[in-house]
This record gives sequence, C-alpha cells and structure tokens, in this order.
Amino acid sequence: MKDHHLASLRIYNQQIYKSEFKQPEDVVKYMVAMQAQDYAGAKWAIGLRMQNASENVIEQAIADGKILRTHLLRPTWHFVSPQDIRWVLSLTAPRIHAASAAMNKKFELNNALFNKSNDVLAKALQGNKQLTRPELVDVFQRAQIATDDMRFTLLLIRAELDQVICSGARAGKQFTYALLDDRAPATVPLKHEEALTKLAHGYFGSRGPATVHDFATWAGLTVADATTGLENVKAELINEVIDGKTYWMPNNADTLLPKNPKAYLLPMYDEFAIAYKHRDALVNPLYLKQARHVIFEQPIVVDDQVVGTWKRTIKKATADITMNLFGKLNKTQMKAVEMAMERYKKFLF
Repeated sequence: MKDHHLASLRIYNQQIYKSEFKQPEDVVKYMVAMQAQDYAGAKWAIGLRMQNASENVIEQAIADGKILRTHLLRPTWHFVSPQDIRWVLSLTAPRIHAASAAMNKKFELNNALFNKSNDVLAKALQGNKQLTRPELVDVFQRAQIATDDMRFTLLLIRAELDQVICSGARAGKQFTYALLDDRAPATVPLKHEEALTKLAHGYFGSRGPATVHDFATWAGLTVADATTGLENVKAELINEVIDGKTYWMPNNADTLLPKNPKAYLLPMYDEFAIAYKHRDALVNPLYLKQARHVIFEQPIVVDDQVVGTWKRTIKKATADITMNLFGKLNKTQMKAVEMAMERYKKFLF
C-alpha cells in the first residue's frame, strides 16, 4: 500500500468521500470526537462528512445539545456526542489532570478550590440555565474566587473534566456553559479497559489506516493503554506493514475509490491531519516543505493529498476564497477545486 492509497483510505473511512450521514450528530457519533478549537472550521469539518450540509443545521444541533463541545482529549476543544462524553472524559481526565498539575500549582489552584468552584458553578447553572463567560466571571467574583490571568480558564476546564459543565447554546456570538447533567444523559460507567476498547473501535474504524502510535497521540493515551485498546479490536481489523510500521484499518481494502479527481477544502485542525502522529502521507510528495504546518492551515486536498491552502473572506451573502497552490494543477483538477469552493459556499449560505 503506497502513501497515496493510505491517504485515500483515510479520506474514505473518515466519510469525506461519499458520506453516508445526513445528520450532524451522526457524524460526531461516528467520529467519537472531533477537534473543535477553531469553531467555524469545526462546523465545516462536520459538514464535509455529511450529505447536503448547512452551517445553520449544524449550529442548531449544537444549540439543541445533540452535539456538545468541551475539553476532551490532550486537552483541546472537541465536539462529542452526549452519549459518549461521560465515558470518554472518565478515560482521559486522569492523564489531563496529571499534565495540568504544574500549571495549576503555578496559579495556586488546588483540589479544595476546584471543589468550591465546581459547587459554585453547579448552583449558578441549576434549573437549565446557560451562562456566558463574562456572566461566569461575575459568579466567581461574587463567590470570592479569583479569575485573573489563566485562573478562570483553568477553573472552567477542570469543571468540564470533572463532568460538571459543558457547552450550552450560543447567546448571539457568545459561547455559553450549561450543566452536563442537563445536556447529557446519565450512562453506566465503563471499566478502564472497556473504555479503551470502545475508543479504539471508534478510532480505527473512522480513521484507519493508522498505527498504535497514531491512536495514542490522538487520544492522549500512553502507548501501553493504546496497545490494550487495539489488541481488543484487532479481530475486527486488517493490517499492513509499511516501512516497518503496522497500519490497522477496517476490512474494506476492496473499496472502490474515486477514479476522477476529487478536491476538498479542509478546515484547520481537521481530523484528516490532526488524527495522526506522522502526516507526510497526506501531502503530495512534491510539496512536503510547503506543507510542514498542514494542521495549522486550511489545506486544499486534490486526489486525497494536500496541494495548497485556502482562506475565506465572508461578505453579506457570499464568501471570497483565495488559494495558495503549491504547484500547478491540470484543468480537471482545477475544476474539482472550483466545485469544492461552491460546495463550501453552499454550506455557508
């Protein structure tokens, strides 16, 4: 399996090519977690993996709580299903707490203060209330909890990891927080190995071909834990060794991949790039130097490999898209890129 075919299978398994999903919450459920640091881009990441997607439909699903946004892996903002948020947090939070210990100590945050701030948040948000960040600053200040420097953000992240709060509906352009109990159903806790197995099943099913180190990096797990999860789902997967690395994937190697050029405008931090430790296979070999920072830019993908970047300028009823191509494309490839642009504009408007 060549690098190009590896990238093609990832495009297919990530549902970017020929998606079967019609609802945004079904995309997120399939992907288990999707990085959502860049909010506008993250909505497009869902839209890319849907049929007939629109930004308004995705925004409504978020407002309705069908999709939640919280700090989940590594830790970074992610979209996640209400049905999955609790077991994923239970699995990943301990390592995030350990990684955050030095920062918490720097700002004089300890368990007693976290318990107090969690209680304050729970009382302020009870009754299905949803409050903006400025409103929560006022709540903390009335409770005599300092919010200077990074303290406010660290207090909120801890409350997310402790399963106290999660995203609410946006108030205008402002994000809000709600009680997790109001937005996500209670679920039966999973044992550690059960959660590892479930996460591995979701990861390799949606992002294969991938290595165990890809999985560990994406999830923020130890390689030992990632290996345990993989061992428990190997029977459902096939593998291939390339340059000494073993790649695991769903048993769909006979998938009919597109023969005609396909093009996609990917958002920043899209799972096509962020979900893997090594990303050279995603980039046209001619442009490896230009695409060094592929996850921090908005890639243009042609024939399943990055060939440039794009930017948007939003106007009243349209979007202007500018391209930075790393090299020349032929007429058929350019036509595919133009179709990708129109698809994105249709998503927005």
